[in-house]
Amino acid sequence: MFGIKPGLARISKLLQLMGSPEKGLKCIHVAGTNGKGSVTFITASLLSAAGYRVGRFSSPHLHSYLERFTIDGREIDAGRFEEYLDYIQSQVDKMIAAGEEHPTEFEVMTALAFQYFKDSEVDLAVIEVGLGGVYDSTNVIIPLVSAITGIDYDHTGVLGKTLAEIAENKAGIIKAKIPVVLGAMDEEARKVILEKAHLEDAPCFDLDTIKVNPHGHPGIEGQDIDIDFAGQEINKVRFGLPGDHQLDNLRISLAIIRLLENYAFVVPIPNLISSLKQIKFPGRMEVVSQDPLVIVDAGHNPQAALALAGSLNKILGERKKVLLCGYLDDKDASGALLHLGVNTSKCIVSRPEGDRARNWVRVAELWNKMYPGIECYRQENIENAVQLGLELLAGDEYLLITGSFYLLDRARRKFTNT
Repeated sequence: MFGIKPGLARISKLLQLMGSPEKGLKCIHVAGTNGKGSVTFITASLLSAAGYRVGRFSSPHLHSYLERFTIDGREIDAGRFEEYLDYIQSQVDKMIAAGEEHPTEFEVMTALAFQYFKDSEVDLAVIEVGLGGVYDSTNVIIPLVSAITGIDYDHTGVLGKTLAEIAENKAGIIKAKIPVVLGAMDEEARKVILEKAHLEDAPCFDLDTIKVNPHGHPGIEGQDIDIDFAGQEINKVRFGLPGDHQLDNLRISLAIIRLLENYAFVVPIPNLISSLKQIKFPGRMEVVSQDPLVIVDAGHNPQAALALAGSLNKILGERKKVLLCGYLDDKDASGALLHLGVNTSKCIVSRPEGDRARNWVRVAELWNKMYPGIECYRQENIENAVQLGLELLAGDEYLLITGSFYLLDRARRKFTNT
């Protein structure tokens, strides 16, 4: 209802009325075009495995707003969520009465997360940026560690048209003297972020000191890896997340863990190994059916689609797939489709839920221009699109469902009953 409105004035006023719950939290702040959700998830999982009480605030969600607020992997109770919303509404009413602007939906969610984590007395809170950095409502915190996973083109209407402009916005989470971890990114973007870090006297962690390499052939439901954890070698560890891009995300999470040792937060190696084996992240190269093989992944922009396609080709080789996809109107669908045509026998385009996908058929039109030799079907109803995808499978083909979270929500329910 309230959309995207840059600025920190509304969230700052709301939090002030709530008694500034964010000021009592020890936080890790994670931004980036892609990978920030995985880094947030992995980092929180590793810390929880070490016995710490860890809150995680993330977005968007697959099925329910409750997923955005977890403590040690458990979602907030629906009743408690409603109580917090009622409390925050009472504070918003005071803002409106005073002539203040109404907070956005995400600002309300952010305030709720801070209050929930404070009341629950978490040891650490891992906070994922919603959009950008400078004016994101999460950027009111002073974290123990910051991380920027990578920079690519997304939300260009808000963040800027060039990589340098996008990087400048995301670099806004860098705070004075607070260490920052940087993932892989274009040199143009890296230069902007390093300049901001230098200006803030924020030390940048040398990610080259942490190495994560695949051990043997990767599988679709996980992989064996070797880790060099800043000089400490851990060989043949099972990692529950497939894909080379998740190895990059793991490196960032391990760097965060290493930096947290400076604040006496330590993850013992046995706990780390146990946690990595058990990690499963819904909606990220998730196998929801084995027979037939069905994979769902929220690859909603070109960089994510490239990582997805590369990982699938490495794991499954030239095995053919039926592709079911759908993108919001403001997303670069052609850039994503560019990477998804390889080893695709048929494509189905469906409509993600909501008003932001009114022009959903444009994706089918783009596909036909890019891949005139691969038949494309249009099926607006998501459940019917999934059923069509299953019916179109031939031989050992698999079904890949990808694109918007608003598509995955409905499609995934057919297999998970959640």
